[in-house]
Amino acid sequence: MGGGTNPQRVFLAGDSTVEDVKPEQGIKKGWGQQIPPFFTDEVEFINKAAGGRSTMSFINEGRLAEILDEIKAGDFLFIQFGHNDQKMEDETRGTDPFTTFQEYLTQFINGAREKGAIPILLTPVNRRTFDESGKVLNSLGDYPEAVRQLAVSQGVLLIDLFEKSKALFEKVGAEAAKQFFAWYEQEPKKRDPKVDDTHFSAFGATKIAELVTEGIKELGLPISDYLIENKISRLILKR
Repeated sequence: MGGGTNPQRVFLAGDSTVEDVKPEQGIKKGWGQQIPPFFTDEVEFINKAAGGRSTMSFINEGRLAEILDEIKAGDFLFIQFGHNDQKMEDETRGTDPFTTFQEYLTQFINGAREKGAIPILLTPVNRRTFDESGKVLNSLGDYPEAVRQLAVSQGVLLIDLFEKSKALFEKVGAEAAKQFFAWYEQEPKKRDPKVDDTHFSAFGATKIAELVTEGIKELGLPISDYLIENKISRLILKR
């Protein structure tokens, strides 16, 4: 570490689009496991995200409590949910965007602040859902807007990953955007016939991690001082 100081710690709370995916879980990757190489070792990412979790289930399973037991003053807590909060048919996960979803997110915010840590909200990342004109359809309902409004009302810094991923996907188009997703990375003859336009390939998770680093720079967070600039590929796509 530079000068022997402790690294700046960044805790990640979220779902399968963020988590560290174990090899036995298949080829999908979360952006949280792809972001560390963008930084020098002065930044340590502690990825507590877990697949299938909503704000409600993450808290009810004690996962937020685990973070708050470990987090310290000056650490960051990045918070990205929405995909599983949509599952209103599941009473253990479903939340309403402008009531319970925001209430659970506020528990993350308040918990971090009580420990002297800095919460950062992220809107949920888009799925690969295009209309016929090549525009990304919003498959996440009011959850991105609920995060934006909560960021304003609670005075929390925001990375709008929903808008950033929308711009990325639309820039490359529906067909090229397939390479960002896990099902497409399989060999065509072995490809799961069930299309997965939610979970990322290693390449896609790296591109989303790059968008997060852009957001970090735009916010002027102190960890941006430790970005390795040549790691940012500026949208070099695989052929």
